[in-house]
Amino acid sequence: MRLFRSLCVALVLLGSISVAFASAYNARPKLVVVIVIDQFRGDYLERYRDQFGDGGFRVFLDHGAYFTDCNYDYANTRTAPGHATLFTGSYTSGHGIVANEWWDPQKKKRVTSVEDDTTKLVGVGKTGVGASPHNLLSDTLGDELKLATGGKARVFAISLKDRAAVLPAGFSGDAAYWIDPKSGDWITSTYYRPDLPEWVRNFNGSHRAEKFWDREWKDKDDDGKTLGSTAPRTGKDGTPASFYEVVGSTPFANDYQLEFAKELVLYEKLGAGPATDLLVISLSANDILGHQVGPDSPQMRSMALELDRSLAEFFGFLGHQIGMANVWMALSADHGVAPLPEFAKTLRLPAANLDAKALREQINSLLSKKYAKKADYVVDLDYPLAWLNEDAFAGVVVGGSTGHKESDAETDTGEAMKQAGLAGYFTKSQLARGETPATEMGRRYAHSYSPEGGWYVIGIPTLFRVGSTKGTDHATPFSYDTHVPLAFYGLAFQPGIYRTHAEPVDLAVTLASLLGINAPAQATGRVLTEALQPPAHHSTAPSAMPAATPPGGTQ
Repeated sequence: MRLFRSLCVALVLLGSISVAFASAYNARPKLVVVIVIDQFRGDYLERYRDQFGDGGFRVFLDHGAYFTDCNYDYANTRTAPGHATLFTGSYTSGHGIVANEWWDPQKKKRVTSVEDDTTKLVGVGKTGVGASPHNLLSDTLGDELKLATGGKARVFAISLKDRAAVLPAGFSGDAAYWIDPKSGDWITSTYYRPDLPEWVRNFNGSHRAEKFWDREWKDKDDDGKTLGSTAPRTGKDGTPASFYEVVGSTPFANDYQLEFAKELVLYEKLGAGPATDLLVISLSANDILGHQVGPDSPQMRSMALELDRSLAEFFGFLGHQIGMANVWMALSADHGVAPLPEFAKTLRLPAANLDAKALREQINSLLSKKYAKKADYVVDLDYPLAWLNEDAFAGVVVGGSTGHKESDAETDTGEAMKQAGLAGYFTKSQLARGETPATEMGRRYAHSYSPEGGWYVIGIPTLFRVGSTKGTDHATPFSYDTHVPLAFYGLAFQPGIYRTHAEPVDLAVTLASLLGINAPAQATGRVLTEALQPPAHHSTAPSAMPAATPPGGTQ
C-alpha cells in the first residue's frame, strides 16, 4: 500500500501535463486496462464495499469515477452479447451477437458466437475448430485504436472463455488467449497466429495450472471455513472433471488469469511502445460459480473479497512495471444474475427453476396439435430464446398450401410459448421490421435483434424464473440481469460517485473520445463528460485523497 500511495503522489505531480496531452498517438496513457468480471452484478460493489481493502475495488470506488446506475438497455443479457456491447459501444442490433450460441440452419446444429471453420485451435494436442470475431457486425475499441495509430498500438484480450477473449480483441487484435477447458493451458486460434509465442509455451510448459489443483478454498474472513475444493472429481459424464469446471469455479481461477496477464504485460512489453496499448482481462470464475450457488451465497461473497485482494496485487504490479500515472483502467461486467430461486422463494418472491427441455417439448406438442403433424418445430431452446426448425415448418399445410412463411411460423411459436407460461414474445420478423412498442421494454427487445441464427423467437420471461432445473441464470431484461458496475480510474477522470444514468455502451465511446480516436463504427453510447477532468489549467489530476465533489456526483 505504501507503493500504491507513492504512485498516487506521482499521479498528482504529473496530472496537469498528462491530462493536457492525453492521446493514443503519443502513448499518453501508455496502457489502458479494461477489467470485465463475468456475472458481476451492479450491487456487489456496494454490498461488500466496507469489506474491501484499499488497493483493489476501492481504487475505483474511492479514487475513480464510479457510476452506480449502469444498465444494459437490451434483453439478451448473456456473455457474448455483453462483451461485444462493451467494446463496440453498441447493442446486438448494432454488433449482431445475439447469444453465446445459436442454431445454424445451414449446418443444422448449434454453433458458438465465435467458432470459425476457416481457423484451427493453436496450443492443444488435437486440432479443433478455431475462433474469430467473424460474426461481429461492428468493429471494436481496439480496432479503432489500431486504425488510428497505423497498427502501432498493441491490443490483447484474455479470458477462460473463448468468446470473452475474441470479441473484445476485435478484428485486428494482436492476440486473444483463452484456456483449453480440460488442462487449463492457454490457447489461441490461427486467426491470430500460426503458433503460440515462446513465452506462452513456456507458461504452459511450466505447469502453472497444476498448482491450483488439490487446494482448499477457505474463507479468510469467516474463521477459515472451507467453501470449496479443487480436488479432482468426476464430471456428469463419468469422466474426470476439467480444470474449467473444478478450478474455474474458485478464486484460484482469477489468480491464474492474473498470473497470465502479468506475463503478457512483461513479454509483450505493453506500455512500452509509441502508442497507447489496450489489455482486456475478462475474469470468468464469478460466472462459473454464480450459476451454481447464486448471488447471495457465502461463496459469492468470498469470491468478491478474494478477487479484491488479487486485483490489489495486480494493480501494484502495474504500478511497479508501468507506473499508475501512465495507466487508465475501466471496470464493468457483461451481465448480472437472478437470485437463486430456492432462496428467493423464502422471501415469498414468485421464483422458480424451469426445465428448458420439458418446456421445448411442451411448445412442440402445442404446435403439433395446431398443425396436426408431429415435429420438432422448436429445434433448440436457450431460455427464453427459441430457435425454429425451418424444415419442419416447410412441411406444414396451411390454407390448402404446403409451407409456412417465417413471420407466421414465429408468431405461432410465440403464441405456443405464451401458452407454456412465458409472459409474451417478440419474433425475429417483428424485430427486423422495428415493430416494438414505444416503451422501455420494447426498446430493450429492439436492441436485441440480430439477423443471425435463422428463425427465432425471443420470449419475455416471468420475473425470477430461470431456465435451468438447478442453480440460477441470466438472459432477461430485468434489473438483476442488466445492472452492472461501470467505473474508471486514471488521470483523465474526476473522482466521484455518479448517480447519472450510464450504460455499458458508454465505456468504449468515452475511452475513444479521451484517446482522440474514432468511436467504433456502430457505437451509440455517449461520452461520460460529467466524470472527466476539467482542462488541465483549471485542475490537477485525481489524488489518493478524496477530491472535491464533481458535477453530477457525490463523494
